[in-house]
Amino acid sequence: MDFGLFAPTANPFSTPEWLQALGRGAEELGVHSLWVPEHVVLFDDYASRYPYSADGRIPAPPGSGMLEPFTTLSFLAACTSTVRLGTAICLLPQRNPVYAAKEVATLDWLSNGRVDFGIGVGWLKEEFEVVNVPWERRGARTDEYLEVMKALWCEDPSSYQGEIYTLPPCNMHPKPLQAPHPPLHMGGESDAALRRVARTGQGWFTFNRLPAEVPEGLERLGRALEAAGRDRSEVTVTVCPYFNGCTPEMVEQYAEAGVDQVVALVFAMTAEDMAPALDQLRPCVERARSLSS
Repeated sequence: MDFGLFAPTANPFSTPEWLQALGRGAEELGVHSLWVPEHVVLFDDYASRYPYSADGRIPAPPGSGMLEPFTTLSFLAACTSTVRLGTAICLLPQRNPVYAAKEVATLDWLSNGRVDFGIGVGWLKEEFEVVNVPWERRGARTDEYLEVMKALWCEDPSSYQGEIYTLPPCNMHPKPLQAPHPPLHMGGESDAALRRVARTGQGWFTFNRLPAEVPEGLERLGRALEAAGRDRSEVTVTVCPYFNGCTPEMVEQYAEAGVDQVVALVFAMTAEDMAPALDQLRPCVERARSLSS
């Protein structure tokens, strides 16, 4: 089993020193991956419901915001040499797919092929309005954008003709180092998200799911994969326990439930807090490593 870290890269504590401590500490700890979130803006008041908390509110205090993920991961790429770098989760339908393809390919190039591209359709309608993107049909938009991106990564010249997006013949370089492209990890808990995993994903990134809740998700994923003519062995299942914390016993329970990777939340408010926070997770990393041997 692999073990990774989810870094809530929010201001004011996500300083350059904090990120350097995270990257260097993660490599010293021997974790498999680092994952960062995305929201370009947040709101004091919003009607949308955050799906990962009981009260439907995202746990972000007033005056805070998240760092842009690809810029942050590029910074971390320069601080690391082995750990994989992932988005958890990039809100793809809010982005231009050509620029998104370029950003992923550039990050993969600069990190020597260490990118895991985590994708979600979004939950915050008000954010879509701010970036002037329709909330409706965001799932279909995500699917077409992925096809545009794969064309840019894998073809030369690249082109795509869809209902929502048309890519005239063009050339994008550099291509990603990973062939045919960086792994696509789909976020989300809905049946629609699992069907997207089954159609085109190499991974499912599920959030705030405890070990006892894994079998239900894997059963639904299995049905979606079977309908798509694919096998469970083709998909990496990653679970982030989120604020539930993580213990070595939980790591073992996740492994027994069929999870391939656990990604634990990093609780560190300053760069000085990073080393002790990571050291608290060392038993979890060691337990995961022992389950892989």
